Amino acid sequence: MTGPNRAQLGEHLVAHRVAGDVATSRMSNLANIDKMLARQPEYWFGLELDRSWTADEVLKVLAARVGIDPDPERTTGADRIDPELCLDALDAAAGLVAGAVTARSRVLLATGHPTGILALHLQLAAGLAAAGCRVVEVADGDWVEVIGDRRRIRYLGGVATVGTGGDLVHTHSPEPMHHVLQVLGTPPDLVIADHGWAGAAAQAGIPTVGFADTNDPALFVGAEEGKVDVVVPLDDNVLPAAYVPLATYLLSGGD
Repeated sequence: MTGPNRAQLGEHLVAHRVAGDVATSRMSNLANIDKMLARQPEYWFGLELDRSWTADEVLKVLAARVGIDPDPERTTGADRIDPELCLDALDAAAGLVAGAVTARSRVLLATGHPTGILALHLQLAAGLAAAGCRVVEVADGDWVEVIGDRRRIRYLGGVATVGTGGDLVHTHSPEPMHHVLQVLGTPPDLVIADHGWAGAAAQAGIPTVGFADTNDPALFVGAEEGKVDVVVPLDDNVLPAAYVPLATYLLSGGD
């Protein structure tokens, strides 16, 4: 599959605000660091961290891995994703995707964002299946308890999501992945996911490509500790069509 080259994709990322000047606010980024450190259910993403972290330490990780402002005194305004850091992570992810294709691996794809970034996962699922990988779909239709609510696992085009039964919903929670892995038994060779789907897989020791916004600090700290293989920093809820070139780039092997 022929995709955009790195320079072309970089221009696309900035033009569509997937990276560069993104919509997520500085206030949200800092607030979610505190929520993660307090282990609020929607913000720890299923990752058991190896040590205690301070807010300033997490901010330094986000500055290095995402490109947001490292100044802990700035609490207002906008933040940004360094397009080069996004591209570096996409190249690393493309290497894992290429390895999965070569090995005809079992790959599990999942998203907690059944809006924008779902388009990226759908394209990847279709491309991996066409290349001979086994796209895993287990526990389809099963109900799971998610922070006091019942949610139903539903696969759409090979991508795991959760919903109320009639509607797909946004979630950061790891419980759906816990359930899928329990039903599956033998772990997949690779997980490509976001939010708690990615965190729970990485915590289980499965090679994982995660996608995370600037206000999703848990996956970046998990990568810093060596638990998550690759985390791609991006805005995870722009218009769905904007993600198609990213999927093509990943399936074509990156730069």
